[in-house]
Amino acid sequence: APHASRLSRATRRRYGSAHSPGSQTHAPTMAAHLAQGASAFASATKAFNEKRRIGKLHARAAGAVRASADEPILLRAARGEQVERPPVWLMRQAGRYMAEFREYSNKYGFRHRSETAEIAIELSMQPWRAFKPDGVIMFSDILTPLPAMGVEFDVVKGKGPVIETPIRSMDAVKALKPLDDPDASLPFVREILSTLRKEIEGQSTMLGFVGSPWTLAAYSMEGRSDRHLLQTKQIMTQDPETLHAYLAHLAEALGVYVCHQIDCGAQVVQIFDSWAHHLSPQQFLEFSHPYNERVIEIVKAKYPDTPLIFHANGGVGKLHGLKQSSADVIGLDWNTSMAEARAILGPDRVLQGNMDPMYLFAGKDKIYEEVANNVRDAGESKHILNVGHGVVQGTPEESVGHFCDAARASVYAKATAHA
Repeated sequence: APHASRLSRATRRRYGSAHSPGSQTHAPTMAAHLAQGASAFASATKAFNEKRRIGKLHARAAGAVRASADEPILLRAARGEQVERPPVWLMRQAGRYMAEFREYSNKYGFRHRSETAEIAIELSMQPWRAFKPDGVIMFSDILTPLPAMGVEFDVVKGKGPVIETPIRSMDAVKALKPLDDPDASLPFVREILSTLRKEIEGQSTMLGFVGSPWTLAAYSMEGRSDRHLLQTKQIMTQDPETLHAYLAHLAEALGVYVCHQIDCGAQVVQIFDSWAHHLSPQQFLEFSHPYNERVIEIVKAKYPDTPLIFHANGGVGKLHGLKQSSADVIGLDWNTSMAEARAILGPDRVLQGNMDPMYLFAGKDKIYEEVANNVRDAGESKHILNVGHGVVQGTPEESVGHFCDAARASVYAKATAHA
């Protein structure tokens, strides 16, 4: 309390001065009132500061909501935010079903197209200009990083990827190079992604992608596509140490590669486990899942806020294994029941997929019907619409447009209620 000498005359008259007759009688009363006043002032100040702090928090939160609302819908959905409708993109949306794409594929080989930035940018933009999907994915291949590790490949028309020197021994694994400087070994990636990001100007989400360690290992152990994976499965059962060593090497390299794609402009990255269907649920948990998790761990350590999608082709029968994934989004193939996946994976997990791409050969009404079924089974929330496998050559181009339009028309009931 202030010293008695600083009290106003009115206060001295009321309580008595410390030097006046009767001050001993009134001093305790004066001290009590002063203490009470000081306490009230302190409480009021604390309440004011707390109110101001909460106001600032609300302002920041409102600013964050406004900033998020300005971001593309697929990016928001992949983060798990509530959105007004399911965003949409298609696996293999840049493909030979488009006439203007075939003008390039008939003229240039695959690696020339995917590793020449100008061409890859054009091919990536073609479906976006035509159908305006919510995601633009760079035209590339899951095998693209392999040459940087010393594994050369080519894509032969009518045969697919061919690796002339397969990786089938521990010595071959030990001879592999680390992927420590993607700008030097894969210089086209930065130009492709950074240019595409500028081209779409925030209207859609920029998607990058990689193959899973298991899928890349199987490709490069077989040397080509094989329906039985005879070479890889023999190594798996007879020499698992070599397979695990190769998977570990790939996981480290792919973690670096995903980070590089994000650094170049990717806002969401999908990990394709294209050959997960060759694995039993138990094999998936041993030879795929731990190495996918290592890729995710590397990426999240550097870019914790960038959403990652894990898509398993052949995820049916593996939903309980997929539930263990730490990916932000789980992609489902068309063989998987979306309703079952939602029941097992829970209401808070973002799911992607999974219409059978063969429905794109049906009419507009059927496409709209199947999109509605898919959105319903996903729970009208936490869902990115996609086909459950890549768009097939021969698909009518207008059907892809209908698919994207159907997604844009699928406004969630709760969004309508809040409108």
